[in-house]
Amino acid sequence: MALSDKMLMTGEHNIQTTRTHVKALILPFLLLLVIAFAGSFGAAQAGDTGDGYVRWAIVAIAVVLGLWFVVIPFLRWYLWTYTLTNRRIVEQKGILTRTGRIIPLSRINDVSYEKNLNDRILRSGTLIVHNAADEEGLKLDDVPQVEKFHRAISDLVFEAQNQNDD
Repeated sequence: MALSDKMLMTGEHNIQTTRTHVKALILPFLLLLVIAFAGSFGAAQAGDTGDGYVRWAIVAIAVVLGLWFVVIPFLRWYLWTYTLTNRRIVEQKGILTRTGRIIPLSRINDVSYEKNLNDRILRSGTLIVHNAADEEGLKLDDVPQVEKFHRAISDLVFEAQNQNDD
């Protein structure tokens, strides 16, 4: 889900859009399996006792748990994006209330990344972008193929700085 055209400035275009690594969905997927198994097992064990109300109560509880522990984390993952344009980096997140952070490429001083052993295995990492006003910088967690994203940002930052020097 790239940055919408209504949010792009004149002459700006999307370079790359990514979201956090799919590893964020491992726990919700495992919980989906557990909830589905427990719900179906419980509903089968309940049988037709009490005109089937117990069975429907178990199914309703399983659906609510599925929505809370599976669907909401999936939506949170799906709607959290990092977009690189030829002028800025945009982080957007949120399901009902969307929040975002924008860093113009011309204000970036440093771009670095961190990868632990799990990140190296899964080919992801944390990208840290420092600008002139920020002491702690913008941390983009669990970026897939972080080296590729780092390289694209660095190239655009050098290009923007060279244009400012001319």
